[in-house]
Amino acid sequence: MQEIFEKYQRLLAIADAGIYYGKDIYDQERYVEMKEILVELMSRSTEETTDTLKLVLDANEGYPTPKVDVRALIRQDNKVLLVEDIHTKEWSLPGGYAEVGFSPKENVIKEVLEETGLVVEVDKLCAVFDTNLRKDIPQLFQYYKLVFACSIKEGSFVTNSETSASGFFTLEELPPLSMKRTTAEQLKILIEEEQNFVD
Repeated sequence: MQEIFEKYQRLLAIADAGIYYGKDIYDQERYVEMKEILVELMSRSTEETTDTLKLVLDANEGYPTPKVDVRALIRQDNKVLLVEDIHTKEWSLPGGYAEVGFSPKENVIKEVLEETGLVVEVDKLCAVFDTNLRKDIPQLFQYYKLVFACSIKEGSFVTNSETSASGFFTLEELPPLSMKRTTAEQLKILIEEEQNFVD
């Protein structure tokens, strides 16, 4: 199923590029029709409805490119800081979509402050994950997940509109994870990579 979903994802990118760059009105109509068919097929492969997918895709204007997600790896001894999503009650590394106008480092500092109340400094880039390489959960878009090792300068958890709690966890005692945001396998890779990193 994942392989088929990836083909849909690629065809969707081709349709969007055709709509964006196409000069011939008939070709554009064909690309629009192709996109409508693909949205219907993709909705059968995910938990999202056709209407929800249309709303998400309509908001994604311009040439189709992978999205950028920034995350912070903040460690305390052998534990990792995670935040709990206020709606799903699932946990992940603090972070989110990179916003235009900010560098990747500035984005992750901003996200950590918003979700945890902590002021951090970025030490280094630990890893870049490509969500298309995952086979467990189909995602509508391809994401490049940039994970930065960060150090806490000051602050403590502040109630906010995105997260309901934060805490440090060992790999052996992880809470329910938001699998689209952070997986146990990713955490294991990050900790191993950080331990092997040499300045």
